[in-house]
Amino acid sequence: MPGAANPPYPLAGKRVWVSGHAGMVGQALVRRLADEDCEILTVPRGEVDQRRQADVEVWMADNRPDAVLMAAATVGGILANDTRPGEFTYDNLAIETNIIHAARETGVGKLMFLGAACMYPKLAAQPMAEESLLTGAIEKTNEGYAIAKLAGLTLCQAYRRQYDCDFITVIPANLFGPGDNFDLEAGHVIPALMRKAHEAKQANAADLTVWGSGKPLREFLYVDDLADALVFLMQRYSDPAPINVGGGEELSIRDIAEAVSRTVGFEGDLSFDASKPDGAPRKLLDNARIADMGWAPATPLTEGLARTYEWFLENVAGQDDKASA
Repeated sequence: MPGAANPPYPLAGKRVWVSGHAGMVGQALVRRLADEDCEILTVPRGEVDQRRQADVEVWMADNRPDAVLMAAATVGGILANDTRPGEFTYDNLAIETNIIHAARETGVGKLMFLGAACMYPKLAAQPMAEESLLTGAIEKTNEGYAIAKLAGLTLCQAYRRQYDCDFITVIPANLFGPGDNFDLEAGHVIPALMRKAHEAKQANAADLTVWGSGKPLREFLYVDDLADALVFLMQRYSDPAPINVGGGEELSIRDIAEAVSRTVGFEGDLSFDASKPDGAPRKLLDNARIADMGWAPATPLTEGLARTYEWFLENVAGQDDKASA
């Protein structure tokens, strides 16, 4: 089994750079790493543009991190991916190549690259095992983002093979949690639905329109569970093969919309706009490898949704209310 005989990589005493610390995953990683005896390095986007090679190389040469957790990316839901393919392809290719190459040049001891479930073929056998990558066509609506992520995986493997770099790739399920993007055009399914349900509740609307048929099946993982898995794997996994991290539960978009509505307290009807794209019919990750290593998620969906909505009320809805006052 890949990673079975991996040597431990303790983080204690190390300088650990969380790339993309201001995003949802980056914030969760900073929270989780606070429990480790390490120095957490971060850099504001305005100080270092990670799409610019010179910026990244100078910062890494000056700061010399021992380890890198790559959470920086241009991300979004199905609408954003489908309408901004150039941006999603270029930004992610640039970020990953700059950081991975600079990590090799500056002698970083270990690097973790974060992939995405959309890297898998659209019609991959379910649950999706790591071996099924690159065995079929990718879902067209997020093709650019997926290809960029596949390129990052390939680059990590190539540097590992040629230069003996301890660079690994982790592929998470669909994520949600505090710090998510609740923009209706750029956000993923859960934050977009949560904002829609909140606004429908505030307006006493009779119904809520959901993109697509509601039939696609998805797996969701609370972001703090992912952060715990990433630290777990950083310390224990070292292999060219990518490794999946998922929640293990598969739900339809209809199920998710109903769960979000219950969390928010929206009691109206749901209507589904089948003229909008569904994306891949199913996306369930095979979690066998990380489960065999002894890790499992700890946060039930209902609890994760409740925490996410609390964060939304304080940090998004509350700010909107102040701005309109």
